[in-house]
Amino acid sequence: QVTLVESGGGSVQAGESLRLSCQASGRTVGAYGVGWFRQAPGREREFVAGITWGTYYAESVKVRFTVSRDNANNTAFLQMNSLKPEDTAVYSCAATYEMNTGSNNSWLARRDEYENWGQGTQVTDSS
Repeated sequence: QVTLVESGGGSVQAGESLRLSCQASGRTVGAYGVGWFRQAPGREREFVAGITWGTYYAESVKVRFTVSRDNANNTAFLQMNSLKPEDTAVYSCAATYEMNTGSNNSWLARRDEYENWGQGTQVTDSS
């Protein structure tokens, strides 16, 4: 049983930064891939960024957000810079322990690739 816990959300003004963390527990082996998704009120959950041996980003965040991981501590991060009002959402991390042999990292954007999900952390624009 894998548990994912996100932290680091909060209320920020446009242009500011936040760093989200996703701590995994329950497995001794690190996740093959970790994805970050977000869901704004009244909208579907959407992909933000993912990391495996490489990274993959949604176009809307590609220049502003950076995904990384600390394998030794089973933790993934999402550094969010230059936040915009439209970034307001609940951010969730997801993890898969199944190997994906795709030719690129675009599979990280597919929700059905992940077996484990966190509860999410709220990011709000206070401008």
